[in-house]
Amino acid sequence: MTASSSIALFDLDHTLLPLDSDYQWADFLARTGRAGDPVQAVRRNEDLMERYNQGLLTAEESAEFMLGLLTRGTQEELLAWQDEFMQAIILPSITPAARELLAHHQDQGHLVAIVTATNEFVTRPIAAALGVQHLIATLPQMHEGRYTGKIEGVPSFQAGKITRVNQWLDGMGKSLTDFERSWFYSDSPNDLPLMEVVSDPVATNPSDRLRAVAAERGWSIIDLFADMMDSKS
Repeated sequence: MTASSSIALFDLDHTLLPLDSDYQWADFLARTGRAGDPVQAVRRNEDLMERYNQGLLTAEESAEFMLGLLTRGTQEELLAWQDEFMQAIILPSITPAARELLAHHQDQGHLVAIVTATNEFVTRPIAAALGVQHLIATLPQMHEGRYTGKIEGVPSFQAGKITRVNQWLDGMGKSLTDFERSWFYSDSPNDLPLMEVVSDPVATNPSDRLRAVAAERGWSIIDLFADMMDSKS
């Protein structure tokens, strides 16, 4: 099999990272007084996370709060906050297991991309830190050098991930069906649409619901962060 015949796609939050970068970014801004009233911001963030875990959250509901946070600073301020967030929260959370999983595909020359619902501003430096060139994330709209708090185009969420992957591949003159093997690693049942169209879906640190679906369908199941959980028990 040639390198160009394989593609490996990865969800980010709770898949390659043992946390949710969207939630952590909002929490970071709230705790540092950059998201308005800290109590209200924390409460709203926790409510959105609960609705996401229940499969009840829409991209528009998430964007109203999450992308709204990007309107609270200039580009210079946002980049400074982003760097502080990366140093304090994200970089210490990147595990050798995640790097090894990515390297397993990269070393074989597979086309590798992160496909995440979290917005591109938050996730671009995370992808870079993980050594992944290709990132498909929800795009925050900009106007005259400032974020508007709205989504640009199709959000990379649920079935929208299929649309965004197809758009990305189309830009290279390819389609998902061109690949002899295609992997998608995810922890969440929100990603079932994309998992169902690849040849090798992998339930990764899966939620109870996704673990049950994966077991029923005979999909691979891996727990990247099992050692971390064991060390805390």
